[in-house]
Amino acid sequence: MTTHFIIEAFGYLGSFLVLVSMLMTSVVKLRIINTIGSVIFTIYAFIIKSYPTAFMNFCLVMINLHFLFRMSKMGKDYEIVECKNDDTLLQYLLRHYKGDIDKIFSGIAIDMDQINKAYVILCQGKPVGVSLGRKDGDRLDLKLDYSIPEFRDFSIGRFLFEHLKNSGITTVSYSGPDENHKAYLDSQDFRKENGIYIKNL
Repeated sequence: MTTHFIIEAFGYLGSFLVLVSMLMTSVVKLRIINTIGSVIFTIYAFIIKSYPTAFMNFCLVMINLHFLFRMSKMGKDYEIVECKNDDTLLQYLLRHYKGDIDKIFSGIAIDMDQINKAYVILCQGKPVGVSLGRKDGDRLDLKLDYSIPEFRDFSIGRFLFEHLKNSGITTVSYSGPDENHKAYLDSQDFRKENGIYIKNL
């Protein structure tokens, strides 16, 4: 294996990661993968002495890091609005994102008659999440905890549970589909007991 081959493979790896990043629906994942690819491609460009290419990719790295830093602080911009079950915005979001909700929560069936707590989460005025549940005393049984793809980085969950804690909820449970939701539940410190996920606030 020659040095030239290794250098070229390094360059192709950077290009591949930049291309893959464009397929990400999550803005955070896109920025992270794009940053890694751009760093690799910057190094490759310096090695082959293609300085304009190196400069461009270095700038991409700086831009990505800037936006990742901004997004890490974005939790401060979240707002939560409690809705009634028949709220127009809530119903619109459930219809608009039905395909994605069905994909993430495969087999989910939500009985709105059983819902007595509904929240829409906003970021700078944009609806980015929907949570539905049934409150019984200081316990909330979540029926749906959905974030739109661009904000699926777990920060909405942290914001939601902090809000629930401040509103008097001490325990959150979830017993719905978890095939594509387990990573989120694990990230939010839920534990599974007899088929039910439990989180103490």
